[in-house]
Amino acid sequence: MDSPCILVCSIDLASGYCFGCGRTRDEIAGWMGYTDAERRALMAVLPARVATLERRPRRETRRARMAREAGER
Repeated sequence: MDSPCILVCSIDLASGYCFGCGRTRDEIAGWMGYTDAERRALMAVLPARVATLERRPRRETRRARMAREAGER
């Protein structure tokens, strides 16, 4: 079974779930040692976990801030 990882590896501090796949750090670390049944069970709950995560807006980059400020003048 493939990994649910989508290369968005950032953990939500409030829930402990990865913003990309919904797994916890322990689940990510233990993935290779899980049986197929354990992986299927975890895969079944991941979409609901990800749906509960509140994504923080990306921080404004310097370039975007400078463009915004130039437009305000």
